[in-house]
Amino acid sequence: MSLPAPPADDPVAPQDTPRYEDALAELERLVSAMEGSQLPLDALLDKYRRGAQLLDLCRARLQAVEQQVKVLEDGQLKDWAAP
Repeated sequence: MSLPAPPADDPVAPQDTPRYEDALAELERLVSAMEGSQLPLDALLDKYRRGAQLLDLCRARLQAVEQQVKVLEDGQLKDWAAP
């Protein structure tokens, strides 16, 4: 039996979440595409929205890592639960 899909309003489903490095690379490609070409307005808006999503994801990942580093004790990272 398979697990139920996460709710549609779930902001980030783990199996659908790209790695930080992949998200950053996609964000860089989007910025290059937006800066280097004449895109139709709808396509530009879609790329902007996707870029905003990727930026939020990268910021959240960096904040989570920062919190883990702050709780570093005895040379080992402790598990940190996201708020």
